[in-house]
Amino acid sequence: MTVAPHTGQIVESGSDAAATPPAETTRHFTWHSEEDTAAFAQRLAAQPLLANAFVTLHGDLGAGKTTLVRHLLRALGVQGRIKSPTYAVVEPHEAPGISIWHFDFYRFDDPREWEDAGFRDIFANPGLKVAEWPEKAAALTPLADLAIHIEATDDTERKVTLHAPTATGRSLLQAL
Repeated sequence: MTVAPHTGQIVESGSDAAATPPAETTRHFTWHSEEDTAAFAQRLAAQPLLANAFVTLHGDLGAGKTTLVRHLLRALGVQGRIKSPTYAVVEPHEAPGISIWHFDFYRFDDPREWEDAGFRDIFANPGLKVAEWPEKAAALTPLADLAIHIEATDDTERKVTLHAPTATGRSLLQAL
């Protein structure tokens, strides 16, 4: 039996993949004030896919990571005091129709804490997870849907770079 080389398409895809540009995976912003940060948080909060996303925040101390989280939580409808989880590592929040976990891994240094604190279970369940200082737990966390890098250029201005390595992240990024 001889096999003839195949040169044609076996299955039609119904779309011309070559004509479809690749999804955007990186965007840059400049926030000139805290009002710009709040406006960005409002746009992000309006995205339905955010409800089950993992968002990481990167930047030096004082870059504005916690400020962004506070604006995001308010935009999502979180009521009451919003405190930084620096010492507790995670603060849970509830908003209409969404569970939210705000992690701050700045003081995280023992991988056993991951299991002991039940973080594996949190990440296995639906809800928004937002993490500051994710590099401290990078070997344990899943791939971020959206990584937000914030750089303070002066007292009020921030240069912001968003990376979206997942399909969910790319959809979020395109909607912004």
